[in-house]
Amino acid sequence: MINIDGIVPIIPVPFNEDESINFSDLKRLVEFCASSGAAAVCLPAYASEFYKLSENEREAVVGVAVEAAKKKIPVIGQANHVSSRIACEMAKRYQELGVDIISTAVPRLFPLNDKDILNHLGRIAESISLPFLVQDFNPGGPTIGAQFIQNLNKNYPNFAFVKLEEPLFVNKLIAIRDLVGDRVGVFEGWGGYYMLELIPHGLCGVMPGIALLEPLNCIFQLAKAGEIENAMTQMGQLLPFINYTLQNLELLLQVEKRLLVRFGIIEHSTVRASTYTPSEAEFAYSDLLIEHVLKVLPGILNLYK
Repeated sequence: MINIDGIVPIIPVPFNEDESINFSDLKRLVEFCASSGAAAVCLPAYASEFYKLSENEREAVVGVAVEAAKKKIPVIGQANHVSSRIACEMAKRYQELGVDIISTAVPRLFPLNDKDILNHLGRIAESISLPFLVQDFNPGGPTIGAQFIQNLNKNYPNFAFVKLEEPLFVNKLIAIRDLVGDRVGVFEGWGGYYMLELIPHGLCGVMPGIALLEPLNCIFQLAKAGEIENAMTQMGQLLPFINYTLQNLELLLQVEKRLLVRFGIIEHSTVRASTYTPSEAEFAYSDLLIEHVLKVLPGILNLYK
């Protein structure tokens, strides 16, 4: 099993102006993560626009990420599909391509009971020999619980990580840790929004977008070292950006890519259609937030050098 502790950014798929994939920029994004303190990288997930990619494109971006990582950083290949059969085929192919961990998101397109979810996830876990990560993003509804996580780990020991994205998460984290200890590492998503309340109770990492990787990593390490007050102060400088982008997934993609262009890592901020296109007023505020991040970033990074 692989131990992961820290920030695991979701790699956005960079597009050219014609919406074709820019594989050179994709390599640069992975290399940026490897040199900037990421504990691992993950793709193609929600923040990678996986739902706009063909299966061949998903496979291609995973292959390029593995090649770019050069074993310097673990690569998590996310095999999302409502069809259990197709998800298994994708997971096996990603394993063949050389990823270090297989991830999948609980299908939430329609209601499923725990038995159906267990069957879906179990089939994927059985199809691979790698560590298995389960993401549950279920806006407006419950995510899988501590008892379900214990049962999944008992039946499928390679189930080693879970990523949950929900408010008032701390009691569930404590319950998970009580039931499974260190056998299942727990990640928080949602841009790192809740991480400071969770880190003291055994959170193993955060899986946000890539744009705030470096400052979030500094804040995570400060909190792990017990410097909660300092971590809270620095997190406060990022919250306007995080709050704004979390209003809409496609807005997050639009703004993060604009920031990555400013960093000089990708060439274009193209988000593949269909998408939410911000208005002139929304883009103006986005650019104000980007300027704010660029202003406070050096101060945050200097705290943990």
